[in-house]
Amino acid sequence: MNPLVLPGVYAPQEDTDLLAGALSEEPLPPGSDVLDVGTGSGALALEAARLGTRVTAVDVSRRAVYAARWNARRAGLPVRVLRGNLFEPVRGRTFDLVLANPPYVPAPTGGRAPRGPARAWDAGGDGRLVLDRICREAPGLLRPGGVLLMVHSALSDPDRTVRHLRAADLKASVTRRRRIPFGPVLRSREEWLRRRGLLSGDENNEELVVVRAELPR
Repeated sequence: MNPLVLPGVYAPQEDTDLLAGALSEEPLPPGSDVLDVGTGSGALALEAARLGTRVTAVDVSRRAVYAARWNARRAGLPVRVLRGNLFEPVRGRTFDLVLANPPYVPAPTGGRAPRGPARAWDAGGDGRLVLDRICREAPGLLRPGGVLLMVHSALSDPDRTVRHLRAADLKASVTRRRRIPFGPVLRSREEWLRRRGLLSGDENNEELVVVRAELPR
């Protein structure tokens, strides 16, 4: 069943599929508590709910919250969908698994915060606007043995993600990689990325990665 995707809501793409593959390999007992932050249409939240977990999904976009709630109802899956900025709606709670497909595309912002649909992908000049916040805050949401699975582009420095998470005493590494052709967003700023040194002269595809981080028991 294809999810409903409203205009302005991030549609499931290659990064969603890569993260769903990582999710499928996690040994989650039924009843585990899962958080899907930046849920978009709710595609990953639904995948987690199909595993018998208790899922909370969060998005800052009203349209995304509406779409995710509708898709959960249509699928007959008990996903709780909340509107808010990253982890704000779930302060004080902890989870067995946190899923994150945040904005991660470097953008020539001129100091302006992204607006409208671009909030789903634009992430500041280095692509780290949201990634660094997740690295700081996600460890506090994990139970002992809990896992963070996060997907982003190699353009936004996976090594930095791993270093930050290890500094928070998590066991962290890149566990999945996939190369894909440039999509419309990267094609539109290809020259800027090359000037910044984020792309080599002959590079014409993007590498996506999944970072897995686990809080020791």
